Amino acid sequence: MNQYLWIAGVLCFLLGLVHSILGEILIFRNKKKHNKIVPTIVTSKLKERQLRIIWATWYLTPFFGGSIGVMLIKIGTKQAEMSAYLMQSIITAITITMLSASFLVFIATKGKHLGWVILLVIGILNLLAL
Repeated sequence: MNQYLWIAGVLCFLLGLVHSILGEILIFRNKKKHNKIVPTIVTSKLKERQLRIIWATWYLTPFFGGSIGVMLIKIGTKQAEMSAYLMQSIITAITITMLSASFLVFIATKGKHLGWVILLVIGILNLLAL
């Protein structure tokens, strides 16, 4: 078993989970009407449809994080059974994605959003696994 990939996969899951929970508590909780899932209360220059897509996009993180996490854990635990070329291609694509995302979040938030650190760690773990 490749522990680097396994840890990176678990971090992907945790990142998505924490992102969803904190976003709901810190950002979207006060923007919902009673018993509604999707926020519709607009308190700025945003339109309701814009708030809705921001909310939907926010929740793409756990979906993508979960699917990438599954891939990394599966590759990490079944490495001997997989084609080396396919495995390396998938890990390389995920590595580039995570390192690029880390850089984007770092630049966009001036390093104040800790998500860039987790994305960087996932990218580095993937590099170590190659």
